Amino acid sequence: MSDVKSPAKPLPERLRLWLGHAVEAGASDLHLIVGYPPVVRLHGDLQELPEPPLAEDDAQVLLEALCPPEAFVRLQAEKSVDFSLSFQTSGGSTRVRANVFFSGRRLGACLRFLPTAIPEFEWAGFPRALGERLAGFQDGLVVVTGATGSGKTTTLAMLVNQLCQSKGNRIITVEDPIEYRFVRTGASVLTQREVGFDVLTFADGLRSGLRQDPDVILVGEIRDRETAQMALSAAETGHLVLTSLHTRDTKGAISRYADFFPQDFQSEIRSQLALSLRAIISQRLLPDVERGSKRHLALEILWNTHPIASGIRTGKLESIENYLTTHRDEGMLSFDESVRQLFRAGKITFEVAAQNVREVSLLHR
Repeated sequence: MSDVKSPAKPLPERLRLWLGHAVEAGASDLHLIVGYPPVVRLHGDLQELPEPPLAEDDAQVLLEALCPPEAFVRLQAEKSVDFSLSFQTSGGSTRVRANVFFSGRRLGACLRFLPTAIPEFEWAGFPRALGERLAGFQDGLVVVTGATGSGKTTTLAMLVNQLCQSKGNRIITVEDPIEYRFVRTGASVLTQREVGFDVLTFADGLRSGLRQDPDVILVGEIRDRETAQMALSAAETGHLVLTSLHTRDTKGAISRYADFFPQDFQSEIRSQLALSLRAIISQRLLPDVERGSKRHLALEILWNTHPIASGIRTGKLESIENYLTTHRDEGMLSFDESVRQLFRAGKITFEVAAQNVREVSLLHR
């Protein structure tokens, strides 16, 4: 993925207006699809802009203007391309991550607005004490899980920012794409590398990063067996490794990690994971009681205590789920309890809460 300062051509006025409107509204994404008006995602909801449906010819003109020349060449060859760009709005400079693609032989795009600053834990609804505890590990593996758009990248960025500020660390990140830009702070030394631009793959970035004297390694996402194995090895050899997985809950992260490997190798991987894992944090962003308002973070928190490590090693994941609900005194937190707390605080509706717990009766306890 390329990172450029501005589009190759001046942005067409219509496209600039749509982008400006989305920025002012605080949208996370702008969708440009033939046959639909421009659509923004605001606090999780899709909203159409008051514009006519996008015609095929108009989409071609607008998105060709958006693509830098090298990205357009790749688009023609690969039928989909990712890149970042910056543009000016009335509020200043804005960065977006663009995915331009073909659908039905017609061009479409999704533009993700990238944050300009790393938020504080309080803004994200992430407990500061939890962030400080996670950033306090000297080594091992910390995994953040959740669906797309659940705030995993933001959580990882806040943890790295905490590590930068707390003491001098050599921090290396491998990301796809780079969404948050870290500024120099304290005595830490940090380098950010982007897949497809600075390195070919997450595994390549991790492999070379281990030769750069790291204390902390952020691997944006584990997507394959090689990266999963290298992350475990790095965690075993005295590095703190932060990463993310696409799973629904903490238990799913454990099974997903083992599933990267062949069946006859999974027992060994579970043993390694039982030794190296420090914590798994799973996230969901739930809509506010008032439609269109900022969403609320629900968390599931799993610390790798001795009973949890035993469950990982033996593959008895049901015991892990039970432990989550019965050992809150050790800092464990289940989604059921987190959702119940949000509901009782009046932050989410009963309907939203009921959709996110195993049994509705849990909400009345």
